[in-house]
Amino acid sequence: MAENLGKTLVTALGIVVLLLLVPASARAQTPTNSPGEATGSPKTTEQVYKNIKVLKGIPASQLIPAMEFITASLGVKCDHCHAEGHFDSDEKKPKVTARKMMTMMFAINKDNFDTERKVTCYSCHRGAAKPLQTPLIGTAATMTAMAEEPESRPDLSLLPPPAELIDKYVQALGGAAAVENISSRIVKGTISGMGGHTFPSESFYKAPDKSATITHFPNGEMMTIFDGHEGAMIFPGRPARKLEGADLEAAKMDGDLHFGIELKTMFSSFKVAPPENVEGHEAFHILASNSGQPPVELYFDEQSALLVRVVRYAESPLGLYPTRIDYADYRDEGGLKVPFRITTARPGSSATLQVEQLQQNAPIPDSRFAAPPESKPAQNP
Repeated sequence: MAENLGKTLVTALGIVVLLLLVPASARAQTPTNSPGEATGSPKTTEQVYKNIKVLKGIPASQLIPAMEFITASLGVKCDHCHAEGHFDSDEKKPKVTARKMMTMMFAINKDNFDTERKVTCYSCHRGAAKPLQTPLIGTAATMTAMAEEPESRPDLSLLPPPAELIDKYVQALGGAAAVENISSRIVKGTISGMGGHTFPSESFYKAPDKSATITHFPNGEMMTIFDGHEGAMIFPGRPARKLEGADLEAAKMDGDLHFGIELKTMFSSFKVAPPENVEGHEAFHILASNSGQPPVELYFDEQSALLVRVVRYAESPLGLYPTRIDYADYRDEGGLKVPFRITTARPGSSATLQVEQLQQNAPIPDSRFAAPPESKPAQNP
């Protein structure tokens, strides 16, 4: 009974909690090689996964973001195309259809937009498994048109420059010295999502960028580990998964206790974007980027100057897959403001971490950031 209840609770919260703690590379089909193997240049999809027919030649780390992009665009789950436990199988017709649709999309962009990605799955599906073929009538059509009509843009030259917004953010946190003074942090709280279920969670951070997050489920512990160089995800009853690509970059950012004072050097380019409303408050909006990577969107509250939202994207051959993180309930902890409520969302789901206890500069051994030996990735037969 207890075991079944545990499985039910984990399933009920399901992907929602995974959004907060599980990187994309840890959620899907089993690779043909050990994800823990040392590698030189990044491996391609066909080198890592079985039965790849369309998405060949791309980095293996982009395959799962591509699958996530499809599920979000069509409003479906993995089992819409894949046989449970046999992701390489072609027994389901929608999987064959999906390959045809991807081929068609690539052809449209190649023949009409010089291979630039202008048309994606979402362009037609808009969250539906089958695209609408007939225009909407009346109010629905009007509301859709209004939602897609671009608003008048403000004069961006009148807005504060990115460097000024970042400086004000650091001052709002408590100042550069207060940020730099933090060498470690221990956080305890709860994770909640759909279904009204909550699970205990604890996180450990150690400068410059080590992190370990543990969520306690009834049937075991889910962990995300990053030692400053590489990381892994461990889920109850499953082999560990190595953090790669956008997931690895996200882990570096999330684990950086000195994010505010290092923000200017993390990215090579900053651009001002039109302000947006975040949870009822106007927020300044800047785009931070590095060459060859999707931008990271940063939102700073106009009144408090604090960072209230980050939107980042995982690159895939089909389109950018977004993750939005909202920071709220900032509290003063030893002269430094820290968000006590963090909500992470991806298309269709979200999960919230509510901090209950927080301890700054507590001693944390480096062993905390090493994956347990029994959870290390094993070679597939």
